[in-house]
Amino acid sequence: MKPLVSICIPTYNGEKFIQEAMDSAIVQNYSNLEIIVSDDASSDNSLTIIASFQKQTTIPIRIFHHTPQGIGANWNHCVQQAKGEYIKFLFQDDTLEQDCINKMMNIALSNPSVGLVYCKRHFLVEKRNPEIDEFIDFYGSLHKYWDTVNILQHNISGKAYLKDKQLLNSPKNKIGEPTAVLIKKECFDTVGCFNEELKQTLDYEYWYRVMKYYDVTFLNEKLISFRLHSNQASQVNKTDNNNEIKKLYKEYYKHIFWQLHPKNKLKLLKLYHPFFKTLVLLKQKLYAD
Repeated sequence: MKPLVSICIPTYNGEKFIQEAMDSAIVQNYSNLEIIVSDDASSDNSLTIIASFQKQTTIPIRIFHHTPQGIGANWNHCVQQAKGEYIKFLFQDDTLEQDCINKMMNIALSNPSVGLVYCKRHFLVEKRNPEIDEFIDFYGSLHKYWDTVNILQHNISGKAYLKDKQLLNSPKNKIGEPTAVLIKKECFDTVGCFNEELKQTLDYEYWYRVMKYYDVTFLNEKLISFRLHSNQASQVNKTDNNNEIKKLYKEYYKHIFWQLHPKNKLKLLKLYHPFFKTLVLLKQKLYAD
Protein backbone atom coordinates (compact mmCIF):
# COMPACT_ATOMS: atom_id res chain seq x y z
CA MET A 1 0.00 0.00 0.00
CA LYS A 2 1.16 3.53 -0.72
CA PRO A 3 2.16 5.65 2.30
CA LEU A 4 -0.59 7.60 4.01
CA VAL A 5 -0.67 11.30 3.14
CA SER A 6 -2.37 13.71 5.52
CA ILE A 7 -4.03 16.69 3.84
CA CYS A 8 -3.75 19.31 6.58
CA ILE A 9 -6.25 22.16 6.47
CA PRO A 10 -5.89 24.86 9.16
CA THR A 11 -9.10 26.89 9.18
CA TYR A 12 -10.59 30.08 10.55
CA ASN A 13 -13.81 31.59 9.18
CA GLY A 14 -13.16 30.22 5.72
CA GLU A 15 -16.73 29.52 4.59
CA LYS A 16 -16.37 31.59 1.41
CA PHE A 17 -13.90 29.24 -0.27
CA ILE A 18 -13.64 26.10 1.89
CA GLN A 19 -16.07 24.22 -0.36
CA GLU A 20 -13.69 24.60 -3.31
CA ALA A 21 -10.72 23.53 -1.20
CA MET A 22 -12.51 20.42 0.05
CA ASP A 23 -13.77 19.57 -3.43
CA SER A 24 -10.18 19.56 -4.66
CA ALA A 25 -9.07 17.37 -1.74
CA ILE A 26 -11.58 14.57 -2.11
CA VAL A 27 -11.01 14.11 -5.87
CA GLN A 28 -7.27 13.48 -5.55
CA ASN A 29 -6.21 10.42 -7.55
CA TYR A 30 -3.75 9.33 -4.87
CA SER A 31 -5.25 6.36 -3.09
CA ASN A 32 -4.24 6.62 0.58
CA LEU A 33 -5.35 9.87 2.18
CA GLU A 34 -6.76 11.39 5.33
CA ILE A 35 -7.97 14.95 5.81
CA ILE A 36 -7.06 16.74 9.03
CA VAL A 37 -8.81 20.00 9.90
CA SER A 38 -7.60 22.19 12.76
CA ASP A 39 -10.07 25.01 13.37
CA ASP A 40 -9.23 28.21 15.25
CA ALA A 41 -12.70 28.78 16.73
CA SER A 42 -14.49 29.74 13.51
CA SER A 43 -17.74 31.64 14.02
CA ASP A 44 -19.07 31.08 10.49
CA ASN A 45 -20.23 27.92 8.66
CA SER A 46 -16.77 26.56 7.88
CA LEU A 47 -17.08 23.45 10.04
CA THR A 48 -20.61 22.70 8.85
CA ILE A 49 -19.42 22.76 5.25
CA ILE A 50 -16.41 20.57 6.06
CA ALA A 51 -18.49 18.07 8.04
CA SER A 52 -20.87 17.70 5.08
CA PHE A 53 -18.02 16.13 3.12
CA GLN A 54 -17.81 13.22 5.54
CA LYS A 55 -20.86 11.77 3.77
CA GLN A 56 -19.44 12.43 0.30
CA THR A 57 -16.17 10.53 0.51
CA THR A 58 -14.56 7.45 2.01
CA ILE A 59 -11.49 9.51 2.86
CA PRO A 60 -11.35 9.89 6.66
CA ILE A 61 -12.02 13.51 7.64
CA ARG A 62 -11.05 14.38 11.21
CA ILE A 63 -11.91 17.78 12.66
CA PHE A 64 -10.07 19.19 15.67
CA HIS A 65 -10.83 22.34 17.62
CA HIS A 66 -7.92 24.60 18.51
CA THR A 67 -7.72 27.54 20.89
CA PRO A 68 -6.46 30.49 18.82
CA GLN A 69 -2.81 31.27 19.55
CA GLY A 70 -1.66 32.57 16.18
CA ILE A 71 -1.44 30.99 12.74
CA GLY A 72 1.75 29.06 13.50
CA ALA A 73 0.16 27.35 16.47
CA ASN A 74 -2.78 26.23 14.33
CA TRP A 75 -0.46 24.91 11.60
CA ASN A 76 1.51 22.96 14.20
CA HIS A 77 -1.63 21.61 15.83
CA CYS A 78 -2.84 20.36 12.45
CA VAL A 79 0.43 18.50 11.83
CA GLN A 80 0.42 17.02 15.33
CA GLN A 81 -2.97 15.37 14.68
CA ALA A 82 -1.84 13.85 11.37
CA LYS A 83 -1.13 10.12 11.12
CA GLY A 84 0.37 10.20 7.64
CA GLU A 85 3.99 9.67 6.62
CA TYR A 86 3.70 12.81 4.49
CA ILE A 87 2.01 16.16 5.07
CA LYS A 88 0.22 18.00 2.27
CA PHE A 89 -1.01 21.40 3.38
CA LEU A 90 -4.13 22.79 1.77
CA PHE A 91 -5.15 26.23 2.96
CA GLN A 92 -8.83 27.10 3.07
CA ASP A 93 -8.66 29.59 0.17
CA ASP A 94 -6.59 27.37 -2.13
CA THR A 95 -7.13 24.29 -4.30
CA LEU A 96 -5.16 21.28 -5.55
CA GLU A 97 -5.07 19.91 -9.07
CA GLN A 98 -6.50 16.37 -9.15
CA ASP A 99 -3.09 14.76 -9.66
CA CYS A 100 -1.16 17.06 -7.32
CA ILE A 101 -0.52 14.63 -4.48
CA ASN A 102 0.08 11.67 -6.81
CA LYS A 103 2.77 13.53 -8.74
CA MET A 104 4.40 14.91 -5.62
CA MET A 105 4.44 11.50 -3.96
CA ASN A 106 5.98 9.83 -7.01
CA ILE A 107 8.89 12.23 -6.61
CA ALA A 108 9.04 11.94 -2.82
CA LEU A 109 9.17 8.15 -2.96
CA SER A 110 11.89 8.11 -5.62
CA ASN A 111 14.52 8.90 -3.00
CA PRO A 112 14.24 8.44 0.79
CA SER A 113 16.44 11.51 1.36
CA VAL A 114 13.80 13.84 -0.17
CA GLY A 115 12.11 15.76 2.63
CA LEU A 116 10.38 18.49 0.66
CA VAL A 117 8.73 18.66 -2.76
CA TYR A 118 7.44 21.95 -4.18
CA CYS A 119 5.72 23.07 -7.36
CA LYS A 120 4.61 26.10 -9.34
CA ARG A 121 1.16 27.57 -8.77
CA HIS A 122 -1.78 29.12 -10.54
CA PHE A 123 -3.33 32.26 -9.05
CA LEU A 124 -7.00 32.61 -8.19
CA VAL A 125 -7.92 36.30 -8.42
CA GLU A 126 -11.45 37.65 -8.23
CA LYS A 127 -10.56 41.13 -9.39
CA ARG A 128 -7.32 42.29 -10.98
CA ASN A 129 -5.82 45.63 -10.01
CA PRO A 130 -2.35 47.20 -10.34
CA GLU A 131 -1.25 45.92 -6.94
CA ILE A 132 -2.27 42.35 -7.76
CA ASP A 133 -0.63 42.56 -11.19
CA GLU A 134 2.59 43.83 -9.62
CA PHE A 135 2.52 40.98 -7.12
CA ILE A 136 2.05 38.30 -9.78
CA ASP A 137 4.73 39.82 -11.99
CA PHE A 138 7.31 39.64 -9.22
CA TYR A 139 6.18 36.66 -7.13
CA GLY A 140 4.56 34.57 -9.85
CA SER A 141 7.59 32.38 -10.64
CA LEU A 142 9.50 32.11 -7.38
CA HIS A 143 11.77 29.33 -8.63
CA LYS A 144 13.48 31.59 -11.17
CA TYR A 145 15.16 33.62 -8.43
CA TRP A 146 17.60 30.87 -7.44
CA ASP A 147 21.03 31.67 -8.83
CA THR A 148 23.30 28.61 -8.72
CA VAL A 149 20.83 25.79 -7.97
CA ASN A 150 19.77 23.74 -10.98
CA ILE A 151 16.21 23.28 -9.76
CA LEU A 152 15.19 21.16 -12.76
CA GLN A 153 17.48 18.44 -11.47
CA HIS A 154 15.64 16.11 -9.09
CA ASN A 155 16.71 15.37 -5.52
CA ILE A 156 19.02 18.31 -4.92
CA SER A 157 20.70 18.56 -1.55
CA GLY A 158 18.94 21.16 0.54
CA LYS A 159 22.37 22.47 1.50
CA ALA A 160 22.92 23.46 -2.13
CA TYR A 161 19.85 25.68 -1.87
CA LEU A 162 21.11 27.23 1.37
CA LYS A 163 24.48 27.94 -0.22
CA ASP A 164 22.85 29.95 -3.02
CA LYS A 165 23.98 33.57 -2.71
CA GLN A 166 20.47 34.85 -3.57
CA LEU A 167 18.88 33.21 -0.52
CA LEU A 168 18.51 36.43 1.49
CA ASN A 169 17.51 38.58 -1.47
CA SER A 170 13.93 39.28 -2.52
CA PRO A 171 11.71 37.45 -2.94
CA LYS A 172 12.73 35.92 0.36
CA ASN A 173 10.37 32.97 -0.16
CA LYS A 174 11.70 31.16 -3.23
CA ILE A 175 9.77 27.94 -2.52
CA GLY A 176 6.16 29.00 -2.16
CA GLU A 177 3.21 28.98 0.18
CA PRO A 178 2.39 25.84 2.23
CA THR A 179 -0.23 24.66 -0.30
CA ALA A 180 2.59 24.36 -2.87
CA VAL A 181 4.65 22.04 -0.65
CA LEU A 182 4.66 18.36 0.33
CA ILE A 183 6.69 17.54 3.46
CA LYS A 184 7.86 14.27 4.90
CA LYS A 185 6.35 13.97 8.39
CA GLU A 186 9.66 12.97 9.93
CA CYS A 187 10.97 16.47 9.13
CA PHE A 188 8.96 17.73 12.09
CA ASP A 189 10.79 15.28 14.37
CA THR A 190 14.15 16.31 12.90
CA VAL A 191 13.87 20.10 12.78
CA GLY A 192 10.92 20.86 15.05
CA CYS A 193 7.72 22.78 14.34
CA PHE A 194 6.86 26.04 12.64
CA ASN A 195 8.21 29.04 14.54
CA GLU A 196 5.16 30.53 16.23
CA GLU A 197 6.97 33.82 16.90
CA LEU A 198 6.97 34.60 13.18
CA LYS A 199 3.81 35.89 11.50
CA GLN A 200 4.50 36.35 7.77
CA THR A 201 7.71 34.38 7.20
CA LEU A 202 7.19 31.20 9.20
CA ASP A 203 6.61 29.03 6.14
CA TYR A 204 9.87 29.63 4.31
CA GLU A 205 11.87 29.87 7.53
CA TYR A 206 10.72 26.30 8.01
CA TRP A 207 11.49 25.23 4.44
CA TYR A 208 15.07 26.48 4.87
CA ARG A 209 15.48 24.65 8.19
CA VAL A 210 14.39 21.43 6.45
CA MET A 211 17.02 22.02 3.75
CA LYS A 212 19.78 21.61 6.31
CA TYR A 213 18.94 17.90 6.61
CA TYR A 214 17.06 16.77 3.49
CA ASP A 215 17.07 16.80 -0.29
CA VAL A 216 14.56 19.01 -2.09
CA THR A 217 12.79 18.47 -5.43
CA PHE A 218 11.02 21.03 -7.61
CA LEU A 219 8.17 19.99 -9.88
CA ASN A 220 8.02 22.27 -12.91
CA GLU A 221 4.21 22.12 -13.07
CA LYS A 222 1.36 24.21 -11.70
CA LEU A 223 -0.22 21.65 -9.39
CA ILE A 224 -1.98 24.01 -6.99
CA SER A 225 -3.95 27.24 -7.11
CA PHE A 226 -3.17 29.98 -4.63
CA ARG A 227 -5.91 32.49 -3.98
CA LEU A 228 -4.62 36.03 -3.96
CA HIS A 229 -6.37 38.90 -2.23
CA SER A 230 -5.37 42.56 -2.37
CA ASN A 231 -4.63 42.62 1.35
CA GLN A 232 -2.28 39.63 0.96
CA ALA A 233 -0.31 41.40 -1.74
CA SER A 234 -0.12 44.52 0.41
CA GLN A 235 1.08 42.55 3.41
CA VAL A 236 3.82 40.78 1.48
CA ASN A 237 5.02 44.07 0.06
CA LYS A 238 5.16 45.55 3.57
CA THR A 239 7.01 42.63 5.12
CA ASP A 240 10.47 44.01 4.38
CA ASN A 241 9.61 47.19 6.28
CA ASN A 242 8.80 45.70 9.66
CA ASN A 243 10.54 43.75 12.41
CA GLU A 244 9.58 40.42 10.89
CA ILE A 245 12.70 40.27 8.73
CA LYS A 246 14.92 41.01 11.72
CA LYS A 247 13.35 38.10 13.57
CA LEU A 248 13.68 35.91 10.48
CA TYR A 249 17.37 36.70 10.02
CA LYS A 250 18.03 35.98 13.67
CA GLU A 251 16.54 32.51 13.16
CA TYR A 252 18.79 32.01 10.14
CA TYR A 253 21.77 33.05 12.26
CA LYS A 254 20.81 30.50 14.93
CA HIS A 255 19.90 27.55 12.72
CA ILE A 256 21.45 27.65 9.23
CA PHE A 257 24.38 30.09 9.44
CA TRP A 258 27.10 27.53 8.61
CA GLN A 259 25.28 26.35 5.48
CA LEU A 260 25.02 29.82 3.91
CA HIS A 261 26.99 31.51 1.14
CA PRO A 262 29.93 33.61 2.54
CA LYS A 263 28.22 36.81 1.42
CA ASN A 264 25.12 35.94 3.45
CA LYS A 265 27.17 34.81 6.42
CA LEU A 266 28.85 38.21 6.51
CA LYS A 267 25.49 39.97 6.35
CA LEU A 268 24.22 38.03 9.36
CA LEU A 269 27.49 38.50 11.27
CA LYS A 270 27.16 42.26 10.91
CA LEU A 271 23.66 42.05 12.35
CA TYR A 272 24.15 39.62 15.22
CA HIS A 273 27.78 38.88 16.09
CA PRO A 274 29.04 41.26 18.84
CA PHE A 275 32.46 41.80 17.26
CA PHE A 276 31.12 42.52 13.77
CA LYS A 277 28.33 44.69 15.14
CA THR A 278 30.95 46.78 16.94
CA LEU A 279 32.96 47.16 13.75
CA VAL A 280 29.85 48.32 11.88
CA LEU A 281 29.06 50.88 14.59
CA LEU A 282 32.65 52.17 14.59
CA LYS A 283 32.59 52.50 10.82
CA GLN A 284 29.30 54.39 10.95
CA LYS A 285 30.66 56.70 13.64
CA LEU A 286 33.85 57.29 11.65
CA TYR A 287 31.93 58.31 8.54
CA ALA A 288 29.51 60.41 10.61
CA ASP A 289 32.42 62.38 12.05
